[in-house]
Amino acid sequence: MSRVNPTSNREELPMKTNRNFFATQLFFHRLLPACLALLCLAQAGCSRSDTEITPPTIARSSPSPSQPPKIDPLQIVLAPHQGDSPLDKKIIEAQQAVRTAPNPDVAVERLGWLFVAKARASFDNGFYKLAEQCAFAIESRDAGNANALLLRGHVLHNLHRFKEAEPIARELAARRGAPMDFGLHGDVLMELGRLDDAINAYQQMMDLRPDSRAYARAAHVRWLKGDLSGAIEAMQEAAGSVGSRDAESAAWMQTRLAFYQFQALQFAPANQSCNTALQLQPNYAPALLLRGRMLLNDGRTDEAIASLEAAARQNPLPEYHWALIEALTEAGQTNRADVVLAALHRSGRRDDPRTYSIYLATHASQPELALGMARDELKERADVFTYDSLAWAQLAAGDIPAARENITRALAEGTLDGRLFLHAAVIAARAGDEAGAKTFSEKTRALGHLLWPSERKQLGAPNSDSARSQPADMDAEQYLTESSSR
Repeated sequence: MSRVNPTSNREELPMKTNRNFFATQLFFHRLLPACLALLCLAQAGCSRSDTEITPPTIARSSPSPSQPPKIDPLQIVLAPHQGDSPLDKKIIEAQQAVRTAPNPDVAVERLGWLFVAKARASFDNGFYKLAEQCAFAIESRDAGNANALLLRGHVLHNLHRFKEAEPIARELAARRGAPMDFGLHGDVLMELGRLDDAINAYQQMMDLRPDSRAYARAAHVRWLKGDLSGAIEAMQEAAGSVGSRDAESAAWMQTRLAFYQFQALQFAPANQSCNTALQLQPNYAPALLLRGRMLLNDGRTDEAIASLEAAARQNPLPEYHWALIEALTEAGQTNRADVVLAALHRSGRRDDPRTYSIYLATHASQPELALGMARDELKERADVFTYDSLAWAQLAAGDIPAARENITRALAEGTLDGRLFLHAAVIAARAGDEAGAKTFSEKTRALGHLLWPSERKQLGAPNSDSARSQPADMDAEQYLTESSSR
């Protein structure tokens, strides 16, 4: 059986073990929370829909004396589906199976997970809403059905309704305790900032079934903890063991592996992993985004623009718009950049308020709006990146003491992230902490290739040429340490 090095001293342990698979190099840093969005992530920015489908178990109030009739969720999920891709054909076949099955619950559950797959492949959250209706359809006949609860909890997590998802995941883990029950619970706990509890849930998932999904979560935890080489190792295991039938998941894992390799200055392997992701899932938006980022870092601006434009067409979230704005601005195409900026302003608050808040604070635009969005985001999730967005918005709004307090929370777990270090450096400088500003400035420069050009200019950090000049096989943690000591 294949092995992985889960512990701080890189001792090899079997995949199935009762020892703590998620222990990491804690002597480097303290602990930390954040995404998976990941994972399934993933992470980090899911788009959000303005419309909500009323669950069949809840009737909304009406000004009229009588309540409107409840809509049968099966009517919703069996509405004619359009499309001719292999996944679309599976959805149509599953809908027909629901219509003909004497007891349709199993077929409805399968249809629900196909809608989840369609949401992931198309970046259209409307399909998550359809998956949620599949769960409601099962629960209307079998209240408390565990499979329906898992489906609904997964949907809530992907729609960033973490506080609603947590009691569902907790109940599943306690009552049934299947591997994905613990996986869902860990995912939600991590977004809520309870990383130690999330790690315990993930460990139980790993003990029960050490598959690609468990290894992907292990990789993300290691990355959050500042163990970049461990994250690469675990994600290589995940990407190597994912089933060939799940091309989207395999593409996501290859993209995440490419990001870790890019951060570690392993540029050739990162490009190869990114290419593999695009072979598995052509026009895969996260891989196109990362490819554009790497091309821009390499000074190949025109190629970066082409890749980032294709990514933004597939998934027009604030993160993608911001990336394209950076590339167009670098190329001097300010008119085109302004068009994309207008699109970012139109949809940013709705689609990904956390990223939009960071963008506004970075560009000294509408600081009160940035602060309001960051505060609202903290009500739903409390991971390190949410605390970072709050600190950055507080600095933009002129509240330096609060910014210092929250950037400390964002850094508490030891995550090696260029943007976190940039924000920490600027906040320390504004607070008059020269030693802190110098320390975080050096750490930022060591990870400068992870920043957008406008962010590097804020700190006066050098162009990523300095990062590209490092040996490709050099350990990024070693590079960070050496850079900080210069």
